[in-house]
This record gives sequence, C-alpha cells and structure tokens, in this order.
Amino acid sequence: MFIGFDYGTSNCAVAVMEQGSPRLLTLGGSRYLPSTLHAPHRDAIAGLLAEGLAPAQQAEYLKLRGPVVTRAQAVRRQMREEGLIDELSFGAAALERYLEEPDDGYYIKSPKSFLGAYGLKAPQIALFEDIVCAMMLHVRREAEQQLGTQVRRAVIGRPVNFQGLAGEDSNRQAIAILTEAARLAGFEQVEFLYEPVAAGFEFEARLDEDAVVLVVDIGGGTTDCSMLRMGPSHRDQLDRSGDLLGHSGQRIGGNDFDIRLTVEGMMPLLGMHETLKTGKPLPHPLFWDAAAINDVSAQSRFYSLDTARQLQDLQLDSLPGSKLGRLANLRAHKLSHQLVWRAEQGKIALSEQELNRQSLSELEKGLEAELNREQLASASALLLEKIGELMDEAITNAGVQPDRIFVTGGSARSPLIAAFIRQKLPTIPLEGGDDFGSVAAGLARYAARLFAD
Repeated sequence: MFIGFDYGTSNCAVAVMEQGSPRLLTLGGSRYLPSTLHAPHRDAIAGLLAEGLAPAQQAEYLKLRGPVVTRAQAVRRQMREEGLIDELSFGAAALERYLEEPDDGYYIKSPKSFLGAYGLKAPQIALFEDIVCAMMLHVRREAEQQLGTQVRRAVIGRPVNFQGLAGEDSNRQAIAILTEAARLAGFEQVEFLYEPVAAGFEFEARLDEDAVVLVVDIGGGTTDCSMLRMGPSHRDQLDRSGDLLGHSGQRIGGNDFDIRLTVEGMMPLLGMHETLKTGKPLPHPLFWDAAAINDVSAQSRFYSLDTARQLQDLQLDSLPGSKLGRLANLRAHKLSHQLVWRAEQGKIALSEQELNRQSLSELEKGLEAELNREQLASASALLLEKIGELMDEAITNAGVQPDRIFVTGGSARSPLIAAFIRQKLPTIPLEGGDDFGSVAAGLARYAARLFAD
C-alpha cells in the first residue's frame, strides 16, 4: 500500500487513491495534523521512540542511539517517580499539553523548518531525525489503522528550497534527515516530489484544456512557485520533467507572518521601542530572538544564560514604568511559542475582522494585545514583496507568461495574499482549492503512477 504524505511545516496530511481519485485520511480526528510534538523531556524522545519501532528497526536504532536511549530511560524513570506523564503527544494534543504547562516538557512546532539549518552538529541532526521519525511513525500507524493494511511506500512532498542559509547543502541535509527518519519509521520505499508540482497535479485534474499554470504554494515555512504545462494531454505521463518550465522557492511562510505580527503587534507591550536611562534604545534583536521560533540560533541566544544576565542589567537601567519585565517573564517561563501562537490566532481572525484582541494573561494578569489589519499589513509588506519576487523568478525562468494562477498552502486563504497576487497579475485568472490538502492529493496521484504494479 502506498500513500501521498505531505509532511508540512504547519500541518501533515495523508492521501490515498480510491477509484482513481485521492482521499485524505483522518489524522487525530481531522484531515490535517498540526506539525507539533510534545515530550515530557527532550532526552525522553529517544527512549519513547525506541519502544515504538518495529523489532528490525528497533535493533538498528539501539545500535545508532544506544547511549542516548540509556540516558532517556534514566530520565523517564525519574519522571515516572515524580508522577509526570511519560508519553509523546502530536498535533493538537501536543499544543494542548504545552499551553497547559509551558514550563514543563519539551515542545517543538514545525520541526521541518529546522532541517536545513546551517551548522547543525551531529547530536542536533540525530535529535531532528528522532523527532521527524516519531511523527512519521505516528502518521503511518494512523494510516494503517484506517486502511487495515500495512503502508510501506510513500511519495513525500518537499519544498524547492528548505529553510536554511547554505543553499543546496541545506537541501541535501534536510532530505537526508527526512530519508533516514522515514526508513526508521518503517517506510521501505520513499520518493520525493516538489510540493508545488504535487499541488499542480491536483489542480490539473480539473483542467479540460491545456494551459501553462503558475502554482504558488505558500506553506508554513516556505513559499514555492512552479510554472507547469498542464492539462489533458499531459496528465497521464509519468515523466513530467519536461513540463516543469521554471521554479523558485525561499524560506518564507505562514510562520514568518506570525513572527512579524508578534514583533509588530505584541513586542511593544514587552518593552520594545523603550529607551534606557542613558537615552539609548533597548536592543531590537532581543525582541526578535524571543519571537523567532523557527530559528534555532535565535532561540538558543534568547534562552541562554547570557541573555538572562543581559535582561537583568537592562531592567536595572530601565526607566520607571518599563515593560521589560514582561519580556523577562516570557523568557523565564518559555512562552515564545505561546506568544507566537496568539499572534497566529490574531492573524486568522483579522481575515474577517478589522480588530482582534488576544489575551496575554500568562505574562501579566489582564494584559491584552490589540491587533489590527494595519499592523498585519505593515508586518506582511516585506514578505509579500519577496513572494512577488519568487513569482517573477519562476515566470522569468519559464520564459512564458502563465495562462492561470493556482494558489495553495495554509497561508493561501489570507485575503491579504490573494489581494496582493491579484494586484500583481491582474489579467490572469486566480484560482484556489483545498489549501491544506492539495499537496497530499497530488502526491497520491503521482504515487499511483510511480508505484503502479
């Protein structure tokens, strides 16, 4: 049995082919599983994963991670003695556990956004392999339970460029992590396909005439653009390499919109733009690092002891009435993810409302952030400009103008983005579909051709 597996930055989705059409499976009660994991402790992940692997993979994993698993088992024994929950949680359940006790446990959102990070050491790569493997194993088991059969083959989506500063080296690193994680999770045959191409295959199924289509896939971590020849005379071909006329991609996604709105709309409540007794402004990078949950280096800096000492010194030098104590509180209680999640909820609400209030009571009782569309537009301006540049690059590489535009991905439903694309290419029809499911559906269509027995 094979699946199309969209291991997304924000959400995971799985599709299978039934009677010539893709069907999305349910994951955790929904067709989309948020790409989040919660563990009782970071060091416990390896031990919990080892217990869940099939015997063959378990034996191999213990050879690879023996010392880490031993350490994990000791951590877990201690946690059980303390009466703490000893299990992994995924998706909405992981977020719920984090929001209940932000200080406790290890929570990671969008692990895919870290896979191409520059300068990862071997232990960090091993940790990300474990996190991805745990999520893939969870998804594979959910799929098998629904299908009543083993799932051993998958076409997995990938962005044109993963988030990372090292170009092709970042891409190779990310693909290597995904490949190893999938193998340990029990997938025996794995192929990768560009996500915008997969989304394009799903859009192609509804075309009744050939066309050149610009696919704009705006996901949680990346934006990918592809120019594709599509239509009835192309869709049955297995090798579609000649139909990919041009593509581009960059690490710009929904998470970046959330982070920028956090900085724009919330960080002034935590002291940003204040001046010290000396008249000098508070260092802006401090607030950026606090919000940049998709940047390993930024988060490491913010939660370091050096930053703790810096915040203490800055508070001593602050003017009366300073709000900087709220930032110190955020750091002390590890609330970065929670703050950005609040901004994300605000962003979603602003699609339909002019104004939205988000409670920040975890920082200070009664504290609220008032978010508005003007703030969102300001926070989004630079990102939209970059998305426009990616569209231009894909069109230039193709050497032709598109006949139609297909926009997909979790961020595609934003009226701000739709308005931007319409303004940029006003004469070309703009169409959408299943923003979260089109990639998985297209991957399943491709898998059906690739794995045809």
